[in-house]
Amino acid sequence: MPKKIIIADDNPDFAESLRLILGKAGFAVRVAATADEALGMQRAEAADIFITDLVMPEVDGFELITRLRHEFPNTRIVAISGNGKLHAPRYLSAAKLIGVDAAFHKPFDVPSLVQTLIRM
Repeated sequence: MPKKIIIADDNPDFAESLRLILGKAGFAVRVAATADEALGMQRAEAADIFITDLVMPEVDGFELITRLRHEFPNTRIVAISGNGKLHAPRYLSAAKLIGVDAAFHKPFDVPSLVQTLIRM
């Protein structure tokens, strides 16, 4: 049975590309455009792994990670960010402090992400 993944990213082109890539790698992937939509998906049918962008409108990835850790403590979480080349490393470091399992700076090496997801 393939690992189930939810991707939360407000960039639809990026999210769809990642969905296709991870689908070809054998994962069952769903995509959400907002943190609230993603959390609703997780509540309806929990994923094994959650990939979230950190910078999104309304509810950001940090708040989403906090909610996920509270409601779904066993879900693995991967943070991604490319927002502002200067700020992304700080955002990713902060995400690690609040409990993500892995963090990737956009653009990232897709094979590295896939290998990380396989190991989770």
